[in-house]
Amino acid sequence: MTIFTILESPIGPLSVAKNERSEITEIHFRGRIKDDWQRNDDAFDDVATQLREYFAGKRRDFDLPLAPSGTPFQLSVWNELRAIPYGRTKSYLDIANAIGKPAACRAVGAANGANPLPIVVPCHRVIGANGSLTGFGGGIDVKRRLLALESGAQLLLHA
Repeated sequence: MTIFTILESPIGPLSVAKNERSEITEIHFRGRIKDDWQRNDDAFDDVATQLREYFAGKRRDFDLPLAPSGTPFQLSVWNELRAIPYGRTKSYLDIANAIGKPAACRAVGAANGANPLPIVVPCHRVIGANGSLTGFGGGIDVKRRLLALESGAQLLLHA
């Protein structure tokens, strides 16, 4: 059984789902939920606290049990995303090289876009090789705001 809650955040509502082992399986922007999920707001204090700390600029790394579902390739990309330091960015090529598949930039982009745990697995830290902000499930404005938060800019989260 998958349980969920909806957490308010400075970038809008986030729905967070956990499996029966209390591992986070999905995070969605705009509070999107699935039909077979059951709401249980009491089981998400750890996630709510860590996200609140992150948005306040007080948390750089998340310490939450995660269980993303994906292919071995996707899991390798998502694992590499977690290695991108707070406040830093990497390109799709950087990620492809880091996982030992330098010709797989497009596949890395697809895996990045399929990341089921945005923010916690920081897909927002991946940018184009030319430094451009590229697609993001929460939208380019949210990506810009998350990167600004991590760079220490104080303007962003209340816009």
